[in-house]
Amino acid sequence: MANNSSIAPALLPEGLRVYAIGDVHGCSTMLAALHRLIAKDAAARPAVRMVLLHLGDYVDRGPDSAAVIARLLGPSPVAGMECVSLLGNHDAMMRDALAPGASEAIVQGWLANGGDATLRSYGISARDRGGWGKIPEPHRHFLANRPLIWSAGGYAFVHAGLRPGLPLGDQTEQDLLWIREPFLAARPEALPMVVVHGHTPSPKAEILRHRIGIDTGAVYGGNLTCLILEGGCYRLLSVPSPG
Repeated sequence: MANNSSIAPALLPEGLRVYAIGDVHGCSTMLAALHRLIAKDAAARPAVRMVLLHLGDYVDRGPDSAAVIARLLGPSPVAGMECVSLLGNHDAMMRDALAPGASEAIVQGWLANGGDATLRSYGISARDRGGWGKIPEPHRHFLANRPLIWSAGGYAFVHAGLRPGLPLGDQTEQDLLWIREPFLAARPEALPMVVVHGHTPSPKAEILRHRIGIDTGAVYGGNLTCLILEGGCYRLLSVPSPG
């Protein structure tokens, strides 16, 4: 589904179009369908530069986290389109749980937040710690090397949000991956840019003066949403849950 263009709260440089996708959480079939919609949109509306931006939380809770990471490691759904995949808090939990010497608290924290579903997608039992080595090295490398933030024009793209009152350079990984309040209730003047984020689910995309939330609860039976930004306008694409 695509909506008509509406006025966006900030501007992107001329010639740049950004496709930003919210939290996937192992919903690989929905991600594949949304990538197809993006490819169709890009073919119908050529642009000088196109960037496909995923806002993190590729793993946990959903049916096939392994397939999601494999897709993100594969070719762009559109030839020549730049792809950027940011780190989410669930991706960071998996990264940390798989690290050599990870504490039992870190491991159990990941499993309690959907890591067991991620392991099943690799054909591994959460109880079989020795089997965790079956997770492919390229997938581990992917998790360990995700950027935290990407910005263009008047927008900052992050997984969770920004700490109000701090410039971009002073934001911590903890806040970029986990913050809700005081970010969600921040006044527009407290943020250095318009923030495009996921992390906090809502029934539909939240388009506000100072932030745009696009986690629309794909793993909970909602939609997987893509925000399209170009110039001073935005559009939305979405794929409904198959359930």
